[in-house]
Parts: sequence; structure tokens; C-alpha cells
Amino acid sequence: MELWLVGVLFLAGLVALIWGGDTFVSAASWIAERTGIPKFVIGATIVSLATTLPELTVSLMATVDGSVDMAVGNAIGSVSANIGLIMGISLLVLPAKLEDNSFWAKGAVMIASSAFLGAFIIDGKLGVLESILLMLWLLVFIRLNLRSMKQSQENRLPRIRSTFGETVFHLIKFVLGLAGIFLGANLLVDNGSRLAIAIGVPEALVGLTFVAVGTSLPELITTLTAIAKREPSLSVGNILGANIIDITMILACCAFASGGTLSVSAQTSNLDLPLALLLMVIAVVPAVLRRRFSRWQGVVLLLTYGAYVTHLALTM
Repeated sequence: MELWLVGVLFLAGLVALIWGGDTFVSAASWIAERTGIPKFVIGATIVSLATTLPELTVSLMATVDGSVDMAVGNAIGSVSANIGLIMGISLLVLPAKLEDNSFWAKGAVMIASSAFLGAFIIDGKLGVLESILLMLWLLVFIRLNLRSMKQSQENRLPRIRSTFGETVFHLIKFVLGLAGIFLGANLLVDNGSRLAIAIGVPEALVGLTFVAVGTSLPELITTLTAIAKREPSLSVGNILGANIIDITMILACCAFASGGTLSVSAQTSNLDLPLALLLMVIAVVPAVLRRRFSRWQGVVLLLTYGAYVTHLALTM
């Protein structure tokens, strides 16, 4: 296949992911809001699950196709992009007070799950038992959100009655958005691998940067929309939930799909995951201590992520 056509199909995959993710998130948020669930919980559960579908799909398809480095790089790279780039932008533009009293616990789950992942992959692989243990952290996170829902009755959104036509319209958007995500992921993986081979770029770098940022675009779109509507809780909840899903569910599913053992490169365990952990600490610890996010956190997150990407570009 001609290189220019591969590039066009790669870009088409990104466009499909953007459109599919945006459409799916919009429909999922509409459906969730009709239940009266608080916005942080919506962001941390329904919206984050929706926005991580591209990462899940891309990583699983890459694993099945034998591109393990891209699968792992996409999952870990998406975490770094979510915090360093997307949350960095959010905090730089719209720092806010913590509205969720259990944010410290949810932030601790994110950091702890990453630390456990780091311990599990020291030997260069992720096994079935370790994957199951990772997914237990996801259950803990879900449990915390259910508790927040029960303890935040006063913050519940009023339920809005919807017509039958509105409901059908958003259900159709839900399905079409999901279809766009799968189509975009397919184009992205196939042509991302071809581009990496054609121009001599390692698959791990493609997964950690181009594909990771591309599949994180739904989170970016959600964040920019939340900023425009001055809804920081939705943005932060989305990023927090998306990262926990990336770390726990996506890598575990990839391990299952690879036959029970997922190979992990030395760079992932020595650089990529420690960098993601550092970004998490910068984002979570000061916010918990001061009960609010600060603009300087956004600056530090963006500078740290920028230095990381520059290092990857110069050394790979």
C-alpha cells in the first residue's frame, strides 16, 4: 500500500475516533444525567468508561495482531497524556475546589493501582493472577463512586423528563458513536503499525505518543467542553476514572487476550510507568493537601509531559 494512502487512512482513523468518541460521550452523558447522578460520579464512571473505549479497543486489537509494544504503550501513554496534557490544560485554564469529599481515596486508588502494576511488571510480563488483582482495584474505585452517590443526595441533579423522540435520538447517537470508535480504532492500529515500519519509528514510540494522544482525544474533547461550560468536576472525574480503567482493565484484558501473559518492555517499567506515577502525584497530592487544584499544577504537568515526549523523540 502506498505510504500516502496509509497516512490518509491513519488520519481517517483519528477523525473517526474523535467523532465517535464525542458522539458516544454526548449520548452517554445525556443518558446518565437523566438518572440524577452527581457530575463528578458521571465523569468518573459513565463518561470515563465511554472515553476509554478507544484505548481499550486499540490495545486489544494491537495485542491480537501481535503488536504488543503498541498495546502497552497506548495504555500507559494514554494515562500520561490524560494527566500531563489534558488535566494539565484543565488545571491551567480552570483550577477549582475539590467538590468530592472522597477524591483523596479515589486518587489513592489510582496511584496505588499504578504502583502495583509497576511491581507486577518488574519481571517484564503481566500474568493472569496479577491482572485479576489489578481489576480488583477497579472494583474498589466503583465501590467508592457508589458510596459517593449515596452520600451526595444534596448534589444530585434534578431528573429531567424526556420525550420518546429525544430518548430514541440519543440511543441512536450512542450506537453510532460506538461504531465510530471501533472503525477508528481499526484504522488507527493497522495504519499506525504500517507507518511505524515504513518510516523506521519504533512501535512503542507510536503507541506512547501519536496513538496514545489520538485515543485520548475523547477525554480532551470532554475536558474542553467541561471548561467551556465551567464544569471542572466532570473533567477531573473523567480523567481520574479513565486512568484507573486504563491501568486496571485495559492491561488486564490485553493479558487475557495474549494468552495469559503480556510482555512488557524494560522502557515501560523503567521510564513510562514511573513518569505516569510522577504525574499522578503532582496532580493528586497538592490538591488533597490544599483541598483545591492550583494553576501551577497545570503548568508543571504540561512541562513534565512535554519534557517526556521530547526525550522519547530524541532517544528513539
